[in-house]
Amino acid sequence: MTKSAMRLAMGVVFLSGSLFAQPKAPQVRILVDGTQAPRKIFHTKMEIPAAAGILTLYYPKWIPGEHGPTGPIQDLTGLKFSANGQTLSWRRDLLDGWTFHVQIPQGVTGIEAELDFIAPIPPEGGQYTGGASATDKMTVLNWNTLLLYPAGWTSDQLTYEAELRLPEGWKFATSLRAASQSGGDIKFQPVSLTTLMDSPIAAGEYQRVVSLAENPHQELDLTADSAIALEGPEDFLDRFKVVTEQAYKLFGARHFREYHFLYSLSDHIAHFGLEHHESDDSRVGERYLVDPELRLSSAGLLTHEYVHSWNGKYRRPADLSTPDYQQPMQDDLLWVYEGLTQYLGDLLAARAGVRTPQQYREEVARIAAVLDYRSGRTWRNLQDTADGVPTMQDAPHEWEDWRRPLDYYEEDELNWLWADTIIRRQTQGRKSLDDFCHLFHGGSSGAPELKTYTFEDVISALNQVAPYDWRGFWGDRLTNHGPGAPLGGIENSGWKLVYDGNPSDVLRAWERSHAQINVLFSIGIMLEESGRIVDTVESMPAAKAGIGPGMKIVAVNGRRFTLQVFFDALRATAKSQPMELLIENSDYFKSYRLDYSGGEKYPHLVRDESKPDMLSEIIRAR
Repeated sequence: MTKSAMRLAMGVVFLSGSLFAQPKAPQVRILVDGTQAPRKIFHTKMEIPAAAGILTLYYPKWIPGEHGPTGPIQDLTGLKFSANGQTLSWRRDLLDGWTFHVQIPQGVTGIEAELDFIAPIPPEGGQYTGGASATDKMTVLNWNTLLLYPAGWTSDQLTYEAELRLPEGWKFATSLRAASQSGGDIKFQPVSLTTLMDSPIAAGEYQRVVSLAENPHQELDLTADSAIALEGPEDFLDRFKVVTEQAYKLFGARHFREYHFLYSLSDHIAHFGLEHHESDDSRVGERYLVDPELRLSSAGLLTHEYVHSWNGKYRRPADLSTPDYQQPMQDDLLWVYEGLTQYLGDLLAARAGVRTPQQYREEVARIAAVLDYRSGRTWRNLQDTADGVPTMQDAPHEWEDWRRPLDYYEEDELNWLWADTIIRRQTQGRKSLDDFCHLFHGGSSGAPELKTYTFEDVISALNQVAPYDWRGFWGDRLTNHGPGAPLGGIENSGWKLVYDGNPSDVLRAWERSHAQINVLFSIGIMLEESGRIVDTVESMPAAKAGIGPGMKIVAVNGRRFTLQVFFDALRATAKSQPMELLIENSDYFKSYRLDYSGGEKYPHLVRDESKPDMLSEIIRAR
């Protein structure tokens, strides 16, 4: 059945169903005991209305923002059902492990469900909300890991009355509104399952709140493993007040009642960012706020997730907007959902001063260079990096360059920059992508709502701002195989990508935060400080010599490997000195001589004086 036919059939069902009285959607009570968070285990009790027969319950499978069936079912334990003091029989569905069928006897009007969620222990664990989420001093609680919901209703129709118990003395932050609180016991106002799932909680012993704006209220909620980790420089924190101002000028409306930047600082939880309508769940290392270099490495994280409130939550691809969390999502428009957000998030960071103009250019140069050398572009187009997400986003970093990772983020940052420069050229500077954002993401300010879109809607909105062959532009951008990265936006904006022997501060910050050394642009290797090779670039000197991911450099030119020895030899290649690596590979040792004579190479943007400096105008604060 085609998509249009399926939607028509659904419309007929809804239309015919409206002729009859609909049963009232159940209200579920959920009580979460988080007092054992330091043990990495959470206990849930639920009261669920039910009637005699088979009750089908779901554990959330397709998690919004995670773009795949990532619900951590493997960490759901202790599952029990009872009614009127009697234990009920249940069985997992044979075709879907996230589905449970409970036998309800006659006379029962409601059941009690119990379950435990085991938060993974680093370095093991699943993806995103299914990853490590608790330490001795803090936790990040996502409701999708802690609940079940009955089949037959959309997430908008179901109402949840949630209660939470925290360890003594812990504070909490969330966009949920508390109805009452007594010590560590919090009762929240009833909300739809959609809103509950969209409202994580950060809690811990050490927490700091930084007020950013009013009308609507916006705040930065810092939760950390230590008090010292919260002591970020005031001038840096103040820049997020500017972020809220610049975002409003960019979009022209706010689609939230209040907004919470939930920023978690720990070395023992999973590190990522996940968007929500009135908050975000952003996690970095413990010292990322107090260490200038680490702070630089994550400068675009909070702004990226904040932009998602407009692009991803308020405006969302129709095929990513499912009625519940069991229906598969289709990710083909992630080049808008994530790619445009990547561009706007970095843009917002520059306009607000979270990054300096030079740091912004260094980040663009880093992204462009990585993509310029990406060998996986020769076989896999950009569209497929979005289409393949549900089954490929948890792939290891080894062979990442040839496999090709989630390039709909970085490559589409370059593509949307290109689109921005086209709009400015087509309109002689009268309009820009800011006008597209006003048109596409603006509207009226207010409470969260969802407005879906299709590919055609994106093309139509772009043409309303600046008539152009946008269908052809995006068709080529999404399906081409290079060669090289899409540098049209950089070049149109009056800059050029060049290489020299001096790494930028942004590249060094990236290396430190990822604990990897990047020599992709010279010999084609990404390695750890120990000498273990994480990745190689096909067609570059190391790969041509026979070196691959998982091998380990033991010696360089006959001398035991250290980073100093390695870089001394790499620099010497510029003087025609040889570079020979002794490699350990599964208990065997072999020497490889590299055919390379270019020394160190690192990317930068430099001005092209033959063109106007459009890039500086793009990142100028409004």
